[in-house]
Amino acid sequence: MGQDQTKQQIEKGLHLYQSNQTEKALRVWMRVLEKSADPAGRFRVLGCLITAHAEMGRYKDMLKGTTVSLQLNGQVSLSMGNAFLGLSIFQKALECFEKALRYAHNNDDKMLECRVCCSLGNFYAQIKDYEKALFFPCKAAELVNDYGKGWSLKYRAMSQYHMAVAYRKLGRLADAMDCCEESMKIALQHGDRPLQALCLLCFADIHRSRKDVQTAIPRYDSSMSIMTEIGNRLGLIQVLLGVTKCWMIQKELDKALESIEKAQELAEGLGNKLGLLKLHCLCERIYRTKGQQRELRDHVVKFHECVEEMELYCGMCGESIGEKNNQLQALPCSHFFHLKCLQTDGTRGCPNCRRLSVKPGYV
Repeated sequence: MGQDQTKQQIEKGLHLYQSNQTEKALRVWMRVLEKSADPAGRFRVLGCLITAHAEMGRYKDMLKGTTVSLQLNGQVSLSMGNAFLGLSIFQKALECFEKALRYAHNNDDKMLECRVCCSLGNFYAQIKDYEKALFFPCKAAELVNDYGKGWSLKYRAMSQYHMAVAYRKLGRLADAMDCCEESMKIALQHGDRPLQALCLLCFADIHRSRKDVQTAIPRYDSSMSIMTEIGNRLGLIQVLLGVTKCWMIQKELDKALESIEKAQELAEGLGNKLGLLKLHCLCERIYRTKGQQRELRDHVVKFHECVEEMELYCGMCGESIGEKNNQLQALPCSHFFHLKCLQTDGTRGCPNCRRLSVKPGYV
């Protein structure tokens, strides 16, 4: 397949993708990857595949696509970081994000830096360092304001969305609502269905945080409908977690367990260990309330197995990471610890790797 034909097939795939015929688009792009000898075309089609797999929550397929790449540049590092994050492999995710950030700094690529900051915000939101979860999308918003005059509005929308998530986690619900409304407005203007689904999920979470279950549930339903339409399985897990918590607020524990069962099937199929950990935590609370001791013990054991598997604990104090809001700090090996533990221990370095200095830069 020559250069012109490669270009035509990529455009054909883009047309299918924009028409929400994602599976057909993926097949067209995979044929290009198999048959084209044009390096630039192959690299471009890899970007298309990675983006499509990301929006559908197919993180293992993302990693397959990125390893085929002819060069490990910032875009590929960022995509790999997002894939590892979707699989709950946090140390590798952080390593990739930092590689992407170094590439952005070394090449003065503000657009890439903005995207990495949004991903780092998502990273720290997941492991519950909410100060950093807010810092990074705020940094992304600054980059949009300072350098983004000619950029797509999607960059502003994504920074506002991640700010909304962090504000909600910090309990600043009015700020969360303002940011989410701005992000949703842009998503609606541009027909950005994946972002619309995320904003609806965030709206639902905000209303749930206000204990307004009656307003939250329809927004979860709308988000779930779009997530199902676009094939975002990770997003569906997040929606079902929110729905479960709504049922728990209303003390409808059997309905909560039904939602958990659906989410668990998705999380196991996707390989999302953090989702499984959260589900075991919710089951623990439900079975404690119901007084079912055997089921309670089973989920306590599974919860701790997930913590061990993901290495979600501080190697200095031994306490788990991600159960409550804590300031964290990464070492040069990309292992992360409680900031207070590092400050108390001075320069002992990483207990696992024995590397001494704390990472420079944003992280």
